[in-house]
Amino acid sequence: MNNVYRQKPLAPDELLGRVEYDGKVYESRFGPDKYIGRVEMDTGKIFEARLGPDNYIGKVQLDTGKVFRHKPMALDEYLGRVDADGKFFRHKPLATDEYIGKIEDTTSYAHGGAGFLLLAWPLVEEQLAAEKGAKEQEEHGSTREA
Repeated sequence: MNNVYRQKPLAPDELLGRVEYDGKVYESRFGPDKYIGRVEMDTGKIFEARLGPDNYIGKVQLDTGKVFRHKPMALDEYLGRVDADGKFFRHKPLATDEYIGKIEDTTSYAHGGAGFLLLAWPLVEEQLAAEKGAKEQEEHGSTREA
C-alpha cells in the first residue's frame, strides 16, 4: 500500500489516500475509505470511478513519470511529474516546478501518477480556483472604488 500525502508548508503533510499494489486508488475519509479510481499498470492510463464505465481522465508515462490530463478533441495537457522518489511536482511554465506532495514506498511511476492525478491534483485545482477568485474580487473591488 502506497500512502499519498499533500505538502503543507510548516505543518505535517496531510494524508489524502492510498494507491494499492494492483492500481486501485482510495481516498482517506473518517470511516471506510472511498474507492475513486484506478490505473492500468501496463499502460499508465488513469480512470476515475463512476456509475457505469470508468471515465478515462489521463495517463502517466511509465518511463519518465510525466502526468497528462486527457482533453477530448485536443492535445493532452501536461500537469507535472512524479520523480523516482515519489515526489509530485506541478508544472509551472517558465518557472521551477512546484513541489505539491508525495507517495510513500512507490514501486512504479504508475502508482505515483495515479496518486498525483486522482488525489493531489484536485486539491491543486481548488487552490488555483480560490486564488483566481480572490484576485478577481480584488480587481473588481478596486475598480468600484475608482
